[in-house]
Amino acid sequence: MRHISTAVLAAMASFALFSLPSHAAEREVASYALDTDVTVFNDLRTRGLSDSLMRPAVKLGLQLAHESGLVAIVEVVNVSKKQFLNGRGIDVTLGGGYRFGDPEAWHFGVGLAAELFPGAKFEAPHGFDMTEFTPTDVRSTSYSSRFALFEFGYGNIEGRLLDVISKTYRGADTGGVCGSLLQFSADPTPAFECYARGDRNSRGSLLFDLTYKTDIAPATTLTLHAGRQRVANFSEANFNDYRIGLTRKQWGFEWNADWVMTRNKVRELYLTLDGSKVRAIDKDKLMLSVTRRF
Repeated sequence: MRHISTAVLAAMASFALFSLPSHAAEREVASYALDTDVTVFNDLRTRGLSDSLMRPAVKLGLQLAHESGLVAIVEVVNVSKKQFLNGRGIDVTLGGGYRFGDPEAWHFGVGLAAELFPGAKFEAPHGFDMTEFTPTDVRSTSYSSRFALFEFGYGNIEGRLLDVISKTYRGADTGGVCGSLLQFSADPTPAFECYARGDRNSRGSLLFDLTYKTDIAPATTLTLHAGRQRVANFSEANFNDYRIGLTRKQWGFEWNADWVMTRNKVRELYLTLDGSKVRAIDKDKLMLSVTRRF
């Protein structure tokens, strides 16, 4: 946690220093806004997949926005140690960028972000000897990822594109993808075909999101969302996700009910060992959450 706190403080401090006005008179006028929110989930879902192994989670979010359009975010949430192996059970997202345009018409944003899983990594074979019929080249892979971001919006529609600029996206490389196929597939043929493509990573993966929001009653909002994940070099890891949600603002809280769905091609990539059980993290589910903003 000391490492996490240091990263959070450094990110917030650097942004604050960068956005300080240059004249004493300007310091008297608030030129930035700091928003804080805490959310409790019955199941933490990212792109339709559970990150908390279908268990409750709590997220803390901070957003610092300057009137110039500069913005910085920090999010900290607990995740399952059985999914993100050898880690501290924490997912930290740091991001910064620039937003511009007309909030009531076309508006855009660009930025960089990092999703960090402190200490989390796994070991898996990155090769397979077909003559000896044994896995080879066992190496460690981190789950942490970095992204370049572009977002746009008009009216009730918001869109986002993330380009993975780190070596892997959440551990998707030959060890992670081919290794999972080898571990969970009843037929080893797909795993052998995966290894036969050689040692590869997932840099250049693309994540698409499109969201539509509309008010259907006072303090009540309907959200429709569709997403697409295209993993570089591993088409078997491509999938779509969908969400239909209702948000109600009442008693100072935001109450959310979302039906989340994921449609993938290879189920074995979304299985997790939970003790002696194998559990799927891609099942359709009603996700409930409540948010308090400060």
